[in-house]
Formats: sequence, structure tokens, C-alpha cells
Amino acid sequence: MLFRLEARPEASRRMRYLSPIFAIALTLVGSFILFFALGKDPVESFKIFFFNPVRDLYGVSELLLKATPLMLVAVGLAVGYRANVWNIGAEGQFILGAIAATGVALYFQHSTSMWVLPMMLVAGAVGGGLWAAVPAFLRSRFHANEILVTLMMVYIAQFFASWLIHDPWKDPQGFNFPQTRIFADSALLPLLIEGSRLNLAFLFALATLGVAYIFLERSFWGYQMQVSGQAESAARYAGYSASRTIWIGLLAGGAMAGVAGMVEVAGPMGQLTESISSGYGFAAIIVAFVGRLHPVGIFFASLLMALLYLGGEQAQQFVNLPSSISKVFQGMLLFFLLASDLFIAYRFRFDGAINWRNWLWKTT
Repeated sequence: MLFRLEARPEASRRMRYLSPIFAIALTLVGSFILFFALGKDPVESFKIFFFNPVRDLYGVSELLLKATPLMLVAVGLAVGYRANVWNIGAEGQFILGAIAATGVALYFQHSTSMWVLPMMLVAGAVGGGLWAAVPAFLRSRFHANEILVTLMMVYIAQFFASWLIHDPWKDPQGFNFPQTRIFADSALLPLLIEGSRLNLAFLFALATLGVAYIFLERSFWGYQMQVSGQAESAARYAGYSASRTIWIGLLAGGAMAGVAGMVEVAGPMGQLTESISSGYGFAAIIVAFVGRLHPVGIFFASLLMALLYLGGEQAQQFVNLPSSISKVFQGMLLFFLLASDLFIAYRFRFDGAINWRNWLWKTT
């Protein structure tokens, strides 16, 4: 065989950071092939999908708006993933945070107090955190698999939200649409740019990334999380609490997903609807890994994922492709990332010239 995979003596630090770049490049190449296979002009479709969404200031503001909840969810997930605590149900925690924040907004529907938004923020974090506390308790107490528990709880959250907006919280003046009342101005996030939908949550997300950097890279607790993920036996020998690691990992992910849910209902939506389940919780998993579980990487990966969302909308409008095309690109990005990550621990080894006589004999 001309090439073979060989295990590296130690994981390649260089490939750890080059892997997402390779994955993005392969996704772009794959987009050309996909557009051609669908009978579309690859160059024009590529331009519409990746450049059209950010051709002006409004497009850039929409990109940052879409990236904001992805940043918040992904940075919370990164805390747990560093310790091998696999929270796959951020989508459900996102929904519970949106529900909790909506409850506060509806209760203070006629209030003009400046404290409504802070209370909604706290409610969102608590709602998402409590939803994540269930798998944290089951994992730490009964060793239940948090992957399955968090994932199954997504569907419970979706049905719970659907029941609320179809029955007790349904807007009586909403022409029978499944939605709550429009929030009062005191429950809406202030805009950053006049004429756009970009709001204060973007600055909050940037501040959160900064806090996460300090926690993950400069704090003793962040160091404990990293050691627990890379060498569980060493962490146990050092006396680090496995139970505390599980709780921190899941609660951080749940609370940040809940905050992202609050940001969505208090920002561009302005109410709770069935479309609250937008897939941000699942897309943020890809964002976290493309960003290498690092706050700086998560920032840029969020922008990329937001561009895929906006590109899907543009492709639907101008190229007559279904909006789900963005999910195809998300899947391609994840696939190529996993494939590229193989070379962090392995490398190709060149075995020299092929003995063509033996090769032909074996193949015939």
C-alpha cells in the first residue's frame, strides 16, 4: 500500500487548529459540487449563498444578530465539553429559557420598569439551568447517560412550549395563531443600530465570551474542568470532584442556552411562538467544536454558522432552493471537521514505491 495511517507519538497541536480551516475549505468546495449537482450555476449560487447576505450594513447586522444566540449557547456547551460532559440537549434548555423569560414578560405586561429585562435575563438562565439540572442529577446520582437524557428532554420542552402557546398563553387577539401577546417595550432589548434588528444582546454575548475566556483559560476551576476531560484518573488522584465537574458543565450549558432563549424572545421575535425551536441548540454544538472549545474560536465559528443560516434564506429566495440547504451545509461542515480531526492523532505514512507486479497480481 502506498499510504497508511500511522498513530502520532502525541496529538498534533498544529492539526488541532488547522483542522477547522480544512473543514471550512472542504465545505466550500463541496458547495460548488452540490450546486452543480442540483443544476444551478455554481459560481452564481456560491456568490448568492456566501456573499449576498453581507453585502451591506443591514446584512452584517443580521449576521451578528444570528450569531449572538449561537455564541451564548456554544460557549456554555464548551465548559462541559472540556470536561467530557456531553450536553446534547441545549435546544431544550434554550426553549425553557425562552418560556421562563416569556412568563416574566407576560406577568409584567403593563409595567414600564427598567427591571423587567434583568428579571427576564435571570429567569432565562434559571429556566435553562433547571432543565439541565435534571440530567446533572441523574448522571451524578445514578450514572445515567447525559447524552440520551438531555436529548430526550428536548422533545418534552418542545411539547411544553407548544401547549403553552396553544392554550394558556395564547394571544386572544392573535387571529388564532399559536403565539403569545407581543411583549411590552420594557421587555424588549434596545437596538444598537437604528434601522436594524441588532440589539444589546450582541454586546452581552461578547462580554460573556470574555468571562468564559477568563474562566476556561485563567481560573483554577477551568483548569480542573480541562484536567477532568483529558485525564480522568489524574483528576481523581488530585482530588477533583467528578460530581462537581458534571454539575458545573451541565449547569453552565443550560444557563447559557436559557439566556440565549431569553435573547431570542426579547429581541427579534418579541413574543413566544412555535418557531422558537430554531435549531440554535443543535447548531451550537457544531460551533463549539469548529471553534475548538475556545471563546475566540467560538466567536468566528458563530459568524460562519450564522452565514449558513442567512445563505439558506438567500438561496431559497434567489436560487429556488429549499431553505433546508443550510442544514446540508451544516452537516457537511461537521462531517469534514470530524474527518479532519482524525489527523490530530494520526498521520499519513508514505510507504515508498508500489510494486506494481504484486499489486496487479493481488487485484486480479
